[in-house]
Amino acid sequence: METLTQLLNSISSFVWGPVTLTLLLGTGVYLMLGLFLMPLRQLLPAFSLLWRGRHSDDLDDGEISPFNALMTSLAATIGTGNIAGVATAIFLGGPGAIFWMWLTALLGMATKYAEAVLAVKYREVNEQGAYVGGPMYYIKNGLGERWRWLAFLFALFGALAAFGIGNTIQANSVADALNHTLDIPAWQTGLVMALLVYAVLLGGIQRIGRVAAKLVPFMGAAYVLAAGFIIIQRLDAVPSALLLIVNDAFTGTAAAGGFAGAGVMAAIRFGVARGVFSNEAGLGTAPIAHAAAKTSDPVQQGKIAMLGTFIDTIIVCSMTALVIILTGSWTSGETGASLSAHAFSMGLPGYGEYVVSFGLAIFALTTLLGWSYYGERCVEYISSAAVIPYYRVAWVLAIPLGAVMDLDLLWLMADVLNGLMAIPNLIALLLLSPVVFKLTRKAR
Repeated sequence: METLTQLLNSISSFVWGPVTLTLLLGTGVYLMLGLFLMPLRQLLPAFSLLWRGRHSDDLDDGEISPFNALMTSLAATIGTGNIAGVATAIFLGGPGAIFWMWLTALLGMATKYAEAVLAVKYREVNEQGAYVGGPMYYIKNGLGERWRWLAFLFALFGALAAFGIGNTIQANSVADALNHTLDIPAWQTGLVMALLVYAVLLGGIQRIGRVAAKLVPFMGAAYVLAAGFIIIQRLDAVPSALLLIVNDAFTGTAAAGGFAGAGVMAAIRFGVARGVFSNEAGLGTAPIAHAAAKTSDPVQQGKIAMLGTFIDTIIVCSMTALVIILTGSWTSGETGASLSAHAFSMGLPGYGEYVVSFGLAIFALTTLLGWSYYGERCVEYISSAAVIPYYRVAWVLAIPLGAVMDLDLLWLMADVLNGLMAIPNLIALLLLSPVVFKLTRKAR
């Protein structure tokens, strides 16, 4: 096991080394400049568009409303990354890692916009009559036959990555949190989650969209309110916390309490990696959900899609980070969901750890649902829709297994697979960027 951990550490360091970090952030910068900062300029109008997109026009092609497409995307992103991922980023990279999460998110708005625009433009109808899309389809249909190998690589890495970022890590983090809070055995948590996920998966994307549309806004609001209450109690310390985040992003963080210290490169590496884990901008997953939206306008769906990154990282992740820093918990030596639970219990004595535990359970459940759909679309592209029932069985069986596995090993596997998944998608976005720019100009 130690040999495997060392091997994955080496691969993760390479995958999330200068090349991938430059490609990820560089693609975001290029798209943001090419769009003339449109994602930032159109942020408020996009929220208005989202509100109008709660109900779709039945005459539009697609499977679910534009609002439910975003909720399905958010269901897959708002989860462990916002609670355990933020805590892990601070534990490994110091408070400065949060600055790089923010930067990744702001640039990621342009990336996710481009992903959704291309997903709607190049989507297809499968043999069951359902609309399917995502990077594998915009690579194949947008770049042509000679790029099919890149589409295959994305689908392969996506199908495998789903079991890490979207399955085993979610189950493990919930099991850890509930065991810490309520002393529930990990295997029992894994079994219950597996049964709940199986019940929803039987209804397909329509049921996933409906469940996500109800659970995500409710739990997101409850979590933000609890974090907001803790932050307001310590409002006078917020400027110092923000200054700590910015300073440490460029100077590194000295050892303090149970924190071992971290250099600037660690802050960048873990800030970007956990930022991508949280909001998934650049991974190519969100466009798989947005391709199913009932819409005939790729640009409008792109604007709705980019809100996912803003909501996920700039709002939810930032509040988790501020709670951890303001309560001083980041020097406690805890990591993952346990660190977040410790911070919330200090901020809300007697209640805080339950907010994290139950919030994480619901967030992780919706993430399991959203990512199951992503994985299904990937294996369908590689093979056919006939393999989806078998994939669902494997998906459900992996949940209790993940609940009892080693957390550090799971995070390493997820980091590696996320990086491998992002590279084909980022190459495609750069090559197809002229299409995105052209469609955006025509929509003005």
